[in-house]
Amino acid sequence: SEFAKPGFIVLSAWLLSEGMRRNDVPALPMAAGFLALFVTLLALQPDVGQALLVTVTWGCLFFLAGYNVKWLALLGAAMAGGLALAYVATNHVKSRIDQFLAPTGAANSQSEIAFNAFREGGWFGRGPGEGALKMNLPDAHTDYVFAVVAEEFGIISCLFIVVIYALITWRGVRVRVGAANDFENLAKTGLTMLLTLQALANMAVNVNLLPAKGVTLPLISYGGSSMLSVAALLGMVLALSRRRADAHRPGHLFQFEAGPAASREMHI
Repeated sequence: SEFAKPGFIVLSAWLLSEGMRRNDVPALPMAAGFLALFVTLLALQPDVGQALLVTVTWGCLFFLAGYNVKWLALLGAAMAGGLALAYVATNHVKSRIDQFLAPTGAANSQSEIAFNAFREGGWFGRGPGEGALKMNLPDAHTDYVFAVVAEEFGIISCLFIVVIYALITWRGVRVRVGAANDFENLAKTGLTMLLTLQALANMAVNVNLLPAKGVTLPLISYGGSSMLSVAALLGMVLALSRRRADAHRPGHLFQFEAGPAASREMHI
């Protein structure tokens, strides 16, 4: 699923952009069908957290594409229905939601241990390798790595990580302004939002604002597949951003730059 997510977002961006400019292609039903198929496959793993992440990102693409927002209400209802079904049918989803809505306050619960890591670390942390709570924290190297950073390097380091993600988001959204077409616009924005929403979800779980989802922190959590998929995602964003929009103007095949203020163009 990690490697399929960026490809799915690019495919959805292409279908939605085709629907924006052509009326003879059932692009929106096709995009919705691919969403339903992909989310179903994720839910069957079961990976409800990734399914919700992909659905929210797709909804953002749908909104940016300019389609009727009333369909977003239907998408929200479908998400709520799917979450309710997962709550009834899947024990681990039920236990995580129950623990979030009615916390027991037990010192050994995941949410309490993670939240205590921020308290113990303070502003500047205990020092590298000096964290003690990580020994009792399940998935400390993946889902709860943000809490480990807080305990060992302090809240200051966590704020620095948040700033880094904010810069990545700003850069990814900024490049959409120079997009040559709607597809590039939607694809770059969708990929950036996928990474940003995943980071926000992970950090929210660590500070007990969301129930545990099993979502890693991009570029920081341990795991080869997660790291490679994020690298592929960022590579796609860079590939979609490297071409200047004016290179796609009709009549211009190539543009050569001979210096800072001089350029020659080859016309078709």
